[in-house]
Amino acid sequence: MAESSADITLLLRAAASGERRDLDALMAAIYDDLRRLAISQMRSERDDHTLQPTALVHEAYLKLIDQHATDWKDRVHFFAIASRVIRRILVDHARERLALKRGGGNARLAIEDLDVAAPAPGVDLVALDQAMTELAAIDPTQAQIVEMRYFGGLTIDEIAESLAIGKRSVDRHWSAAKAWLCFRLGGDSRDESHG
Repeated sequence: MAESSADITLLLRAAASGERRDLDALMAAIYDDLRRLAISQMRSERDDHTLQPTALVHEAYLKLIDQHATDWKDRVHFFAIASRVIRRILVDHARERLALKRGGGNARLAIEDLDVAAPAPGVDLVALDQAMTELAAIDPTQAQIVEMRYFGGLTIDEIAESLAIGKRSVDRHWSAAKAWLCFRLGGDSRDESHG
């Protein structure tokens, strides 16, 4: 990461003032991390995708700094919320594309695809979002973990810190969530060992 967590935490708190120089300093500190995350997410998209990583970064950043009521705790907290924002942007974009195509092709999601911090090529983000909404109704913690890991690129350690639970608990929730999503999305549960 370009800046230490303590520096980013200070920048996040300063940026809450809305001062242009504080917002610029924050953007400079987190831009590379957000860009890496956006590039990772965009690898799964088709070649002719109209949303580019830079646009995803800028749209996410604008939505994040617009959250004046958020009391940013630290870098992990910021990226946990960033994962939710990026998920919404990508899902909304996928919904718009599917609406234009009137239900265009949906790809099958295999459980091993969920083990990385970025979607695998061809993942149906709309179906994944619907499944995650259902999962959140059953187990909100599991849904948060999937969101932070899959859309936010956070590590197991960072998720444990963000949710204030142990790493083993995060691992158990992550495994259970992957298995449930695999079942819900029609994947092969025999692939569970990959994660």
